[in-house]
Amino acid sequence: MAPAASPTERANKKADPIAARVSGLRERAQTDPLGARDEVWAWFREVGDRLNSDRDAALAELAAIFRTGTPAVAIDGETEGALVGWTVNPIFDRLIGTISGAWLPWAGKRFNAEQATGDNILIASAKWPSKLLWPLYTLRRLDNRFTAFDFRTYVEPGVLDPDVEVLVIDYASVASNPRVVIKQIRDELVEIVPGANLGKMIFQGAGERQTLAAYFALKSSVPDGA
Repeated sequence: MAPAASPTERANKKADPIAARVSGLRERAQTDPLGARDEVWAWFREVGDRLNSDRDAALAELAAIFRTGTPAVAIDGETEGALVGWTVNPIFDRLIGTISGAWLPWAGKRFNAEQATGDNILIASAKWPSKLLWPLYTLRRLDNRFTAFDFRTYVEPGVLDPDVEVLVIDYASVASNPRVVIKQIRDELVEIVPGANLGKMIFQGAGERQTLAAYFALKSSVPDGA
C-alpha cells in the first residue's frame, strides 16, 4: 500500500496535470495493471501523433511524462517496442519520420534483469540494410526475426535530466557493437506504470555533445501475468 500523499504533494499534483494523471494511473495499476498499462501505451502514441501538428507542446508533454518516471529496473524478458517520435529538429524529424513510418526495422528489446544485459529485436527485412551499414557485424536469428546490438544496464541520473534517475541502456561498453552510430547511442528508460516504459534515445556526438534524437516506448509484461 502506497503511503498517503502529504498536503504539499496533493497540491503539486493538482497544479501539474501530467503528474496527476500518472498518479491516477498508478493507483489504477494496483487493481487493473493491464488496463493501466494499455492506457499509458495509448497515451504515448497519442502524444507522438501530435508531434506533427503541435510539436512544441507534444515535446513538452513527453518531457513531463518522462520526468514522472522511475528507473525501469523491473523490466525483464522480451518487450514490444514503438517509436513515439523523433526530436532532433522539425525538418530532420519529418524526413526521417516519413521513412520510419513506412519501414521501422526495430521491434523491441530483450532484457536479462539478473545479468543487467540485453539486446534489440529487429524484423526480418532488417538483414540486408544492416549489412550495408555494418558489413562486419552479424545479426543473430530469433525465429523469423533477428537480435542485435547488445547492451548493459544500470541506474544513474539522466544526462539531460540529472535530477531524474533512469535505467541506462549502454551500447558503448559492449565491444562487439558497431562503432558507427550504435556506440554513439545512449538509451534511458523509465517506468510510468508497470509494463509501460518511456525511453529517450540520446545521440552522443563530437565533444561529448548530447542530442535527444527520439522518444520510444517499451511494453512489457505486468505483475501476476495479467
